[in-house]
Amino acid sequence: MEIHGKGFTLRGWLDGDEESLQKHADNPKISVFLLDRFPYPYTLEEATKWVAFTKKQQPLTNFAIAIDGQVCGGIAADLMIDANSKTAEIGYWLAEPYWNRGIITDAVRLITSYAFENLDVIRLQAGVFDKNSASMRVLEKAGYVKEGVLRHALIKNGEVMDKHMYAILKES
Repeated sequence: MEIHGKGFTLRGWLDGDEESLQKHADNPKISVFLLDRFPYPYTLEEATKWVAFTKKQQPLTNFAIAIDGQVCGGIAADLMIDANSKTAEIGYWLAEPYWNRGIITDAVRLITSYAFENLDVIRLQAGVFDKNSASMRVLEKAGYVKEGVLRHALIKNGEVMDKHMYAILKES
């Protein structure tokens, strides 16, 4: 499955994506605002494990952001479980050379539409690290609403930070 944006494509992860994934993900400016499961340094071994893991997903919830045939980022709508089973949490990253071009805002809009149309969810949410104002702007431009701040909810590289919660609801 492919979803086309302006100058990029959202698609499933493929064999052969490992090298461009490693190249574009290995940046401390990216990993600083992501969960620890997104490592830095980002090795070819990590990229290989990631591609193998995502190829098994059903339904498709984790997409590569491809620009000119290269993986330059990723975006996902991770399905939650239990009492949160109608909710998905979105997360995303993009290689630094492509920042400030509107790509991630467009990708968030596309993944939001995809999730509401194809996944059994009524709510999408995103937790944003306190100092990541660029991501907060992306979500706001994509129609997400800031619902609150979870104080001291995150620890990254030994620093305690607040987590800003954004969400969008499926229209009834």
